[in-house]
Amino acid sequence: MNKTVLFPSVMTLALLAAAGAALAQTPTLAPPAARIGDATISADQRGYEQMQARIKALNDAGLPLRDRHLAQAQCWLDASFHEYTRNDRGPWPQAALDQAGRIVDALAARQAPPAETPLVAGAERIRPDLWARAAALRNHAGWSCAQARAACGEVELVHAGHEQAQLGWRHAKPYVQIAEDLIGDAEAQARACVPPAAPTVAAPQPAPVAAVPAPVAPAPAVVAAPREPQPVLLFAMVAFRFDRDAMGDIAAGGQVSLQALLQRLREERLVVQTVELSGHADRLKPAGHAGYNQALSERRLRAVRDYLVQQGLPADRISAQAFGDQKPRESCERIRARGIALRDCLLPNRRVEVIVTTRRP
Repeated sequence: MNKTVLFPSVMTLALLAAAGAALAQTPTLAPPAARIGDATISADQRGYEQMQARIKALNDAGLPLRDRHLAQAQCWLDASFHEYTRNDRGPWPQAALDQAGRIVDALAARQAPPAETPLVAGAERIRPDLWARAAALRNHAGWSCAQARAACGEVELVHAGHEQAQLGWRHAKPYVQIAEDLIGDAEAQARACVPPAAPTVAAPQPAPVAAVPAPVAPAPAVVAAPREPQPVLLFAMVAFRFDRDAMGDIAAGGQVSLQALLQRLREERLVVQTVELSGHADRLKPAGHAGYNQALSERRLRAVRDYLVQQGLPADRISAQAFGDQKPRESCERIRARGIALRDCLLPNRRVEVIVTTRRP
């Protein structure tokens, strides 16, 4: 197994040391219950920016972006921020951020990071075939070209395993697909990286004298059917403030999540196939209003749907389903008294989930 780490030249060691000394501590995110105010969310985002600056400093010092470990640090960081913006109240955002920090710490100290990608935050080990394909690439002659995508594919496998353990297959599926695509791309890059062997030329032999054969009709040409483009799934989750249903009432993290989805659509020019929206509410409601939360989740759906149409998504490809308070992400049973603490805890339940199926042009 190839465990080589691509370190910068001696001339860049001082720059690496300075980068590591200046920004040596992995940020600690605010506790989930505290991630409700703009000041707290801004502080966490500064922590993400700090980690991003450390990764950039390593690259500025000469460590190539194709390096397995540097690429994996970036992918851990991206996976952490993705779930943070979806109001994930579990251990994933901090656990993934910690993995990015451990890799960056090791690289800045010119030490080899761990060779294996760990399962974190209670992730299940799913798709052993993909794990095996990613591991096999390390012994491939074209590993140098494939290492970045293979490393990120392993991160997405852990991400999928976490979603499987927490919320089931429906939530794990998109990350499994991302892992499939990344590892498949890595295998293609590895094959393309190895130059083909020179053909062996046999010594010429005198042609035997033989009767002229009868003409043979040429075989019909076989035309391969064009491959269907692989779908690309995008996700966002927007959480609303208590008893609110307008786009201006979305929590800051949800705004970041939705804007990131729209930005990727624009930058990669993805073609929208379907958009699935699901609307939800927390369990709190006025006394005597049995259908209140169902109607509230429907209004939230309409707000997000109208916004997406305004942003250019095709209205005829959007489907929406409201669930009221039937599918909570957080139970918050430990909080007995109704009040601000309970409302804050229930924030992930006041959400609209956005699943966009696209294809590349």
